[in-house]
Amino acid sequence: MTKLVLGVLASTLGTDLQAVIDAIEQGELEAEIACVASNKKDCFALERARKHGIEAIFLDPKKFVSREEYDAELVRILNKRNVEFVQLIGYNKFLTSVFLEAFKNRSVNIHPSLLPAFKGWYKDVYKNVLEANVKETGCTLYFLDEDPDGGPIILQKAVPVLETDNVNSLKERVQTVEKEAILEGLKLFQQGKLRVEGKRVYVAKE
Repeated sequence: MTKLVLGVLASTLGTDLQAVIDAIEQGELEAEIACVASNKKDCFALERARKHGIEAIFLDPKKFVSREEYDAELVRILNKRNVEFVQLIGYNKFLTSVFLEAFKNRSVNIHPSLLPAFKGWYKDVYKNVLEANVKETGCTLYFLDEDPDGGPIILQKAVPVLETDNVNSLKERVQTVEKEAILEGLKLFQQGKLRVEGKRVYVAKE
């Protein structure tokens, strides 16, 4: 199996990024991360990348007159490094059609709920889940499209919501299955097992 060349877009701590790095270094995932790019200069995900010898790129939004120009430069950076697949990890910038078309069905995001429930900025999700008194939540890995948090769903993983949960305890449990979902999704893509038709993703059994 040929090595999968990944690009990562991140804006926060990059906890899930560490799981991908660890899986690659431990031989569990036949891939390499060509670069980690961020719209935040002090994003800790960039520091994680540097610690593991991965190119870390801060792309300053203030230097571009439009979101489209910003995304065009992002696409150029990723293409120059032969990136085949893009994983968003806590990336807090909406992507335009410039990026979405360039990486159609080759870019995914992880969201900390069982979509379509609890869409929106991930930091608010845990609080909203607890306030809704639901018994179950989880995470969703989905292909990016023009519909925020509404792209074709690849897979979901569920966790129980406990009566004793607070935001931090729930977040910790959801992040555990996020890491599993991301790695599973990367392997499925690498194996050519994902087929997208409209809003539906078909996963080949063999």
